[in-house]
Amino acid sequence: MVLTQRSHARRPTLEDVARQSGVSKSTVSRVINGEDRVRAEVVSRVRHAISELGYVPNQAARQLVTHRTGAVAVVAAQPENRLFLDPFFDLLLRGVRRELALHSAQAVLLFVEEDDDYPRVADYLGGGHVDGAILFSLRPGDRLAGIVDRLGVPAVFGGRPLPGDRAGEHPGQARVDGDNRGGARLAVRHLVSLGRRRIATVAGPYDQENSAADRLAGYRDALPDDASPHLVERADYTRQGGADAMAALLDRSPGLDAVFVASDLMASGALQTLRERGRRVPEDVAVVGFDDLTSIAETTDPPLTTVHQDAEEMGRLMVRLLLDPATGRTGPADGSPRRSPDGPPGAPSVIVPTRLVRRASA
Repeated sequence: MVLTQRSHARRPTLEDVARQSGVSKSTVSRVINGEDRVRAEVVSRVRHAISELGYVPNQAARQLVTHRTGAVAVVAAQPENRLFLDPFFDLLLRGVRRELALHSAQAVLLFVEEDDDYPRVADYLGGGHVDGAILFSLRPGDRLAGIVDRLGVPAVFGGRPLPGDRAGEHPGQARVDGDNRGGARLAVRHLVSLGRRRIATVAGPYDQENSAADRLAGYRDALPDDASPHLVERADYTRQGGADAMAALLDRSPGLDAVFVASDLMASGALQTLRERGRRVPEDVAVVGFDDLTSIAETTDPPLTTVHQDAEEMGRLMVRLLLDPATGRTGPADGSPRRSPDGPPGAPSVIVPTRLVRRASA
């Protein structure tokens, strides 16, 4: 008798799928494990039988055959409460999850906040629990790069090589980053084109030296002769940090007429301070943010002109580079991710382009 529905007495087996689809157990196994030596018509028949029967492969047995766990570690070198308050992280993680789902894989989220977390994370990564790791928010000289290198765990990093990294120390590690420096130049040049002359910046924190340093460098690129230390204030990528930094800038330079803020979250705080100080935006002070987080940029008063970077696409690209290292080695045409000249030799390091989104604040 041909099976046509899920048995209530027991779980469907590999033998049931083979019988239902009219092929051998080894053929069913090859289809389940994604091997390419099976005709498309047979693959379709087997998948249809799996769906009808409600068959769920034995993950432990499948791992023995494929040597894959179906899990990828997402490692964040930041406090858990800070990241979950950051909409950019939410978009990045959404891209990671959606791309992993296309590969029938899942994310395992790990946080590194204290020194004691490093051996715990190292034990997990080296214990055969995951097929690779995606790491981001690393600080200069962070030990995580060396840990995954020593363990031989395939890894992709968010951000370009950090100032604390020694050249050539980790030559095979792929990296994905937004065009932070180029995006900052776009923002500041836009402010210059509006006739603004006293352009300040709220830069990111020192412990985020990757994106923060690049966005500050882009600001200085656009103002080679006019950038003054009195017009630069650091903050911590939070709304309150942006509010406090804006207050400090106004105290030092009350005549400033524009500000480039290195994140939308900080820009929302800066707008609050400007409103409290009686400064009209954009009439008195024009404001440009960075990230284009629509939950923020479209709801501020006024709506925020900002630099768009596709955080979800960055997450997806990190997964593709991890599971298919050839992806991104040669950058496509304009508007697509491109190979980064700063990446280690042999590693597919990719820069995701940015663009200016004009709204009412500048």
